[in-house]
Amino acid sequence: MKPQERKAVLLWKLFKATFLLSAFTFGGGFVIVSLMKKKFVEELGWLEEEEMLDITAIAQSSPGPIPINASVILGYRMCGLAGSLVAILGTALPPMVIISVISLFYAQFRSNPIISLALQVMRAGVAAVIFDVVINLAKNVIKTRRVLYIVLMAAAFVARAILGVEATVLILVCLAVGLMDVFAQTRAKDNKNAEVQV
Repeated sequence: MKPQERKAVLLWKLFKATFLLSAFTFGGGFVIVSLMKKKFVEELGWLEEEEMLDITAIAQSSPGPIPINASVILGYRMCGLAGSLVAILGTALPPMVIISVISLFYAQFRSNPIISLALQVMRAGVAAVIFDVVINLAKNVIKTRRVLYIVLMAAAFVARAILGVEATVLILVCLAVGLMDVFAQTRAKDNKNAEVQV
């Protein structure tokens, strides 16, 4: 198979995967990120789990909807700019079509007791999926065995759940701590290399 044909096949697979995930996901960004992990890490093997965690962190920290942010990074990782555009299209198209249809019949949807009940029941499923995402992310933080990360995770939880600190503030503080940690590690590595050379 020629490189161009291989790329076209990969782009089609990327579009199909993002389209189906977006079309059948209820509950927002955290839910779709969990399903993306299952699809792209476990099923297709396109990404390592660490890469998916990095994509999740960047998508959550960046302005805009989490699924679109994750799709941009994922698509670029797979096929460059064309991959990003295809992944965005696959992710954005289903909600755009569904919301457009619902908007035409909004009054009927709002007053329909069956749809109202179905949406209430779906909340339980969404809560379970979000809980699964939280557990998986926490496991991966604990796996690093870095005391700083584990303490930071616990402190962020307490600050948000008990003290009511804004999520934006927590993200910025964690970003600052992460940057300082990377800077300290880089500096220590440079000093170690300098000692070895001497």
